[in-house]
Amino acid sequence: MLGLKLETDPYWAKLALSDLDEAMTDHAFCEQKAASNAISLIVLFSEYTELVTAMAEIAREELEHFSQVHQRIIARGRVLGRERKDAYVNELYKFIRKGCSREELLLDRLIFAAMVEARSCERFKVLAEHMEDPELVQFYTNLMKSEAQHYTVFLNFARKYAGREVADARWQEMLTFETELIRNYGRSAGIHG
Repeated sequence: MLGLKLETDPYWAKLALSDLDEAMTDHAFCEQKAASNAISLIVLFSEYTELVTAMAEIAREELEHFSQVHQRIIARGRVLGRERKDAYVNELYKFIRKGCSREELLLDRLIFAAMVEARSCERFKVLAEHMEDPELVQFYTNLMKSEAQHYTVFLNFARKYAGREVADARWQEMLTFETELIRNYGRSAGIHG
């Protein structure tokens, strides 16, 4: 799915469903961080008008997803809880080159964002396949589709600004990097856990 080289073990879904409160709190903060990432791309690359327009829309959608998850947490009689660090995303961020050109930084940031969206999409699919609550199945299926669209937006911008050949080569490097990274995850209820 989405070119990922290692699929999530369904065991992760059992972990997430066994502690759905934790999974949903972590998920809410993943959405908040995705909105923040889109905003940071606006700030860093404000001269790219088409990118700014798309990132404003993605930030709005991600914040709406945060709100939707938060409302489901409240409906379950729970509170959001404190922010969780996302070790997977922090490790994935190390793929971004340091001291590179502005164009290379833009490429890496777009590739990074595409990967986070791709893995989140895949995790939402796995989660939806293992849920029994029809409303939550529909919710996570819809989010899966949204994440897939965001993944495509980021990858298409990478190809637009760096050229297809350069962007696709860097994407393949990211896929290899992420494959080794994700082997260490899937052992906790967090979305990337």
